[in-house]
Amino acid sequence: MNSFDISTKIYYGDNALDRLSEIPYNKIMVITDPFVVQSGMIELITKRLEKGKKQYSIFKDVVPDPPIEKVVAGVKALLDYMPEAIVAVGGGSAIDSAKAIREFAGKAGELHNVALIAVPTTSGTGSEVTAFSVITDPVEKVKYPLVSDDLLPTEAILDAELTRSVPPSITADTGMDVFTHALEAYVSTNSTEFAAALSEKAIEICGTFLLRAYLDGNDTHARKKMHIASCLAGLAFNAASLGINHSMAHQLGARFHIPHGRANAMLLPYIIEYNSYISKHSRSRKEYPRQVEKYVTIARILGLQNFNTITTVRALVAWVQFMLKEMDIPLSVSQTGKCTKEEYFAAIPDMADAAMADACTPTNPRVPVKEDIMEIYERLWDVN
Repeated sequence: MNSFDISTKIYYGDNALDRLSEIPYNKIMVITDPFVVQSGMIELITKRLEKGKKQYSIFKDVVPDPPIEKVVAGVKALLDYMPEAIVAVGGGSAIDSAKAIREFAGKAGELHNVALIAVPTTSGTGSEVTAFSVITDPVEKVKYPLVSDDLLPTEAILDAELTRSVPPSITADTGMDVFTHALEAYVSTNSTEFAAALSEKAIEICGTFLLRAYLDGNDTHARKKMHIASCLAGLAFNAASLGINHSMAHQLGARFHIPHGRANAMLLPYIIEYNSYISKHSRSRKEYPRQVEKYVTIARILGLQNFNTITTVRALVAWVQFMLKEMDIPLSVSQTGKCTKEEYFAAIPDMADAAMADACTPTNPRVPVKEDIMEIYERLWDVN
């Protein structure tokens, strides 16, 4: 017997932030990052809380790739304040931090039944509706995905007003993160008709609106659509999980601080080729693995129907590469300038081990071995 649940109540559309003045909690801790505070964006949150006569405190010590010590500091602040609810405002790092802080504070035995209201300021992670949180150990240079239904936010508020100031490079990275979430969930071994429907719609929106949002940050309609796509893709992978694209991207972020969405985007052409067994040298076959037909379906959704199965999958790979070029996303690790070739290749064996152990790997449609992962990392260093 299977089940499909959407546990998080979602508020979206124009003036969705007004929900903050109506929430049934009176003592709130806002968890966010310094930019949200310094830019004045926090006022979009606090003025609603004040309108609803809510008492609040702000914890703004969130940084990208949330390290363990910042989570510990957040737990202390939460236990000192003892709120009824947390409002997490920011990108994936802020929401992931809030999830982990609430979880560990609860395990400390002193704080229970604290609501979590997630307010994303980027259209990318889908963290506002998922049971995942990724925490970094900077000493070991490892990312740890936490997976538990207890991490699910109570509510999500999707208001595209918060994304208007997101610069083009972040729009590109987070937008390709949305696409990767949807595509990996679609071909996951745990995919169902429910998750697939969510993935297909998210991919359709990305195909139409991602480049528009990148080219014109004031295109409010495109911003709204990408905010919805991010949530849909989050719901899809929360139900179906992901694959080695994310497993490998986690290591690139932990080791070399390549932004998560960017790492996913760079890897994606190689992962489609790997999972489909199709490269530029492939010849037609009588039968293809199940995931190949799924890639063909995605290509058709994007308007990429081609001559046969191989050329259609190759067209999907070419579309991803086109999007990277159009949005100035590096095609290889060497183009990021994050490390030398020697540093990168020395790290590959350990990154491959960590990727194999990652929580996203078991649902990849093709079962990898360490040598497969190492080969993909090696190819990713420079454009072929």
